[in-house]
Amino acid sequence: MIKYVCKYCGHSLGQLNQLAVSEKQLGLQTLTRVERQSIITYMPNGDMVANVICEYCQESLEENPDLLLVPNPLQ
Repeated sequence: MIKYVCKYCGHSLGQLNQLAVSEKQLGLQTLTRVERQSIITYMPNGDMVANVICEYCQESLEENPDLLLVPNPLQ
């Protein structure tokens, strides 16, 4: 399973339950090694969590970029 979660507020954005989804189909092959490490987490049960940003947090950070200086800006 692949879960998408907002890295700022923790809101679940969706999930894929397909067993055979390639990294190319997800667009992950375009990420650098460092980006992969900061975005993707593999759970002990084999699930993958993609830490992305939801629309609410994106808008909030665009309007208040100084929030990025705070450890947990939108929680």
